[in-house]
Amino acid sequence: MAELLLVEAVNDALHIEMERDGTVMVIGEDVGRLGGVFRATAGLHERFGADRCVDTPLAEAGILGAAVGLCMAGWRPVCEMQYDAFSYPALDQLINHVGRYRWRTRGKMSFPLVIRMPYGGGVRAPELHDDSPETYYVHTPGVKVAIPSNPADAKGLLAAAIRDPDPVVIFEPKLHYRTGKAEVPQGEHVVPLGEARVAREGTDVTLVAYGAMVPLAERAADALDAEASIEIVDLRTLKPLDEDALLASAAKTGRVVVIQEAPRTCGFAAEVAAVLAEKAIYDLQGPVLRVTGYDVPYPYWQIEDAYMPSVERVVDAVRRLLAA
Repeated sequence: MAELLLVEAVNDALHIEMERDGTVMVIGEDVGRLGGVFRATAGLHERFGADRCVDTPLAEAGILGAAVGLCMAGWRPVCEMQYDAFSYPALDQLINHVGRYRWRTRGKMSFPLVIRMPYGGGVRAPELHDDSPETYYVHTPGVKVAIPSNPADAKGLLAAAIRDPDPVVIFEPKLHYRTGKAEVPQGEHVVPLGEARVAREGTDVTLVAYGAMVPLAERAADALDAEASIEIVDLRTLKPLDEDALLASAAKTGRVVVIQEAPRTCGFAAEVAAVLAEKAIYDLQGPVLRVTGYDVPYPYWQIEDAYMPSVERVVDAVRRLLAA
């Protein structure tokens, strides 16, 4: 095991997968000589050269459009979108092309490309640097979506995404790029897509979270330690969703709170709640509650703490559910 920051685990995965497979390449803004704005691609340009670690213009639609052509030519491109909201110009390519090519070619052509991007707030960044846009991608047929919450999963999910025959979007919680080191397996490490993990065992209430909201759920569970036994399910992959793990935890505790940083309406927490309503209704002892962002543009940093889910808001939801 090695002790790595989350961003170091991402970098480690890229080095290993590019060494393992000569068709893997990285493209994006400042990913080459600079090593990325967060240094997630540090050392790749020097080790693998400018042909496999490619600096691009500031053109997200062009980055993803080029990746489509690279896939057709036999490459496995890993695209970096420098920030979450910068990816919106590329949605045309993703929705109209990337997600449809396997269907359009009747399965004759696969598109093994990865889109990775930092997401979420809490870092006092300017506008268009803090969004949580995962639902746009989850809603796109033909695209898989994963969001790690810790260094080991950041490495393992990225490796799985690179090896997958279909397009995968990886959202990396920028808030936790450098918040602390954790043990990460050395060498090749793959975390299968579509498998959630139980981050904490409990019996009274389940907190469902992903990405940056998992550490928040853990702090809320600590705050409730004297009042209730809290189970935490880290979804890890939003599509495909591990419904079995979700339903097993709901059956065990009978109460569920879902946490997401994204705006409330049509967020992924609503999908989780719908799955539970359809398949776990007889196991639930109360309504599925959501703790989310608000239906407003992500605010400027001076008031972002009021926007983001907090320990206090999660604790309040759990207490209301226990009292129901």
